[in-house]
Amino acid sequence: MKLFHFSEESGIDIFVPRVKENRRGMPPVVWAIDDTHEFTFYFPRNCPRLVYTRTNDLTDDDNDKFFGLTASNIVVTVETAWYERIMSTTVFKYAMPAESFRLFDEFAGYYISTQTVKPLEVEPVNNLLERLMELNIEVRFTPNLHPLKESILNSSVTDFGIHRFANAKR
Repeated sequence: MKLFHFSEESGIDIFVPRVKENRRGMPPVVWAIDDTHEFTFYFPRNCPRLVYTRTNDLTDDDNDKFFGLTASNIVVTVETAWYERIMSTTVFKYAMPAESFRLFDEFAGYYISTQTVKPLEVEPVNNLLERLMELNIEVRFTPNLHPLKESILNSSVTDFGIHRFANAKR
């Protein structure tokens, strides 16, 4: 299993456990993501986005509604206002030693460690939209994510992630 941490900062030599703002009830931890789900971090840190995957339990109506004519099984939707920032951002992919990490959320591919972690290596990741398209992921843009979020929450879509939604337009 390969684990990574993504950041817009290039020079992190050590990761110290900390309390995440939206997880105040947890002890301080270092976060990582598995290689299957790493694509969900090919965005600027604060970019709001919805990620959803086609599954066998989708109704025909929801399959048509959310996947329409696409051949892709994964769709990421971002607000249009973030396009330029996505195009100009380089994120840094830190390879993390897996030994001290434990699974936190299998569905999302999140792992946590309560120990200080020294990354194994770091590499820049740019051309973020191209990388997503190379993975056969469809990227969509919309002026406002709220209608899509509400539609997904009231649908048969079960494999989805809502990232940094506090930064979405109101």
